[in-house]
Amino acid sequence: MNIPQVLGYARIAGMPAVTGLYTVFLPLVAFALFGASRHLVVAADSATATILASRLSSMAPISSAEYIALAGMVALLTAALLLVARVFKLGFLADFLSRTVLVGFLSGVGVQVGVAMLGDMTGISLKSSNTAVQLGLLAQHLSQVHFVTLGVSLVVVTGILSFKHFLPRFPAPFFAVVLGIAASYVYDFAGHGIAVLGPVAGGLPSLHWPTASWQETLSLLPVAGSCFVMILAQSAATGRIFAQRYHERGDENADILGLAAANAAASVSGTFVVNGSPTQTAMAELAGARSQCAQLVFAGVVVVVLLFLSQSLQYLPHCVLGGIVFTIAIGLIDMKSLGAMRRESPGEFTLALVTAAAVVLVGVEHGILLAIALSLLRHVRHSYHPHTMMMASGGDGRWQPVPTAPGTETAPGLIIYRFDADLFYANERFFVDEVHRLIDQAPSTVRWFVVDAGAITDLDYSAAKSVRELCDSLSQRDISMIFARVNPYLHSDLNRHGIAAVIGEERIFATLHQALDSLGLIAALHTGN
Repeated sequence: MNIPQVLGYARIAGMPAVTGLYTVFLPLVAFALFGASRHLVVAADSATATILASRLSSMAPISSAEYIALAGMVALLTAALLLVARVFKLGFLADFLSRTVLVGFLSGVGVQVGVAMLGDMTGISLKSSNTAVQLGLLAQHLSQVHFVTLGVSLVVVTGILSFKHFLPRFPAPFFAVVLGIAASYVYDFAGHGIAVLGPVAGGLPSLHWPTASWQETLSLLPVAGSCFVMILAQSAATGRIFAQRYHERGDENADILGLAAANAAASVSGTFVVNGSPTQTAMAELAGARSQCAQLVFAGVVVVVLLFLSQSLQYLPHCVLGGIVFTIAIGLIDMKSLGAMRRESPGEFTLALVTAAAVVLVGVEHGILLAIALSLLRHVRHSYHPHTMMMASGGDGRWQPVPTAPGTETAPGLIIYRFDADLFYANERFFVDEVHRLIDQAPSTVRWFVVDAGAITDLDYSAAKSVRELCDSLSQRDISMIFARVNPYLHSDLNRHGIAAVIGEERIFATLHQALDSLGLIAALHTGN
């Protein structure tokens, strides 16, 4: 099942077909030896192949010797970045890509790859890597559709999707390749205008260092950086999912070393960047693989193909490969997760769609950067404008937490206010302004303002200065600022920044009960907090 996929990924990457087989030989062995995951399959992948082609296609003719050398240099640079990440134990960086934007990113890649394959599936030449331009070219040249090519493509796509639905364990892509080669040979597809792969170099890859000029190497750094980010995020996510499924403990930093070794092996063996592939890992699991021993056997099978079966691949129609890759692209669009987001969190669903649209409209590299930016922005937005609550009297006279609303008080002269984030430079103004609004619009004159600081673990210099000024301001109005549920870390910050000196240590408490008891109000608290 995986052999047709890596041939298709080589097509996406703009590399000779045989290099797809090279990705599941030495790189696979390298990860099996140096990586930690028992399940991760490291090979060619659609996302990194698309990143590669989007830049290299403007630097050299596709599949040319220069193009292959540049692809090898990208793999070497990616390996170097991964090695640096391993030295500094940067496995945690994968956490900065949320599941939401990763789903959106991969969905965008799926759309982009699917559209790119429509050229091969219809027999129309799409001489552009931009998805919007490709769609425009398809629309302009609809009259040039080669209907026999389109018919073969539809048979392949329909067959694979049907078997995937009714017999998911059946290796339909593999049989599509075998039958496509056989039909092409018997019925002379090339003679009937159906484009075929052409001669495929056989034999094992030769080992050599990739060559590129200094200027070319500098130009390739952004591509390697994009591949690095995608590899780090996707491989970590895939490794985690399968480790959790079998109740195993993952080691992301060890996997990073394995990925570095795999990309170094890809570079010296004449192929392109490899990644931890979720689709191929899932197929390996479906076939019964439970350790990297299965991948070593797979590498052995690939050697047999390279030595004895590569000549047969020359008859493989492009439309068959295009149809296979098209079904892979569809699989990248996680409709189940998108549907769950739409039901459970419309905001995150919108975020996923924005990420997908960015990948489709502005390209994979910019889509990755946007995905990271959106992931961080989403986190910062919550910290910048966190949820806040206050205690207020319910209909039965009991105090209960309610959303903060100016004009409400906990009790005459008392406001208990909860701020659900650390206090730092970006949200200090929000905190100060909301405190003033609550006090200024309270139904009665406020005597005590109690901050439930249970969610605050850190106070930076800028926020501390604003809080200290707030405490001074409230003190001049004869309002006591009191901090309750203060943990040791926050207590240390309050002392270091001089806030404790302003309000007095007697106004800092470990629990809300202690704070209210000091005010003689403990009897009024019936909520159990």
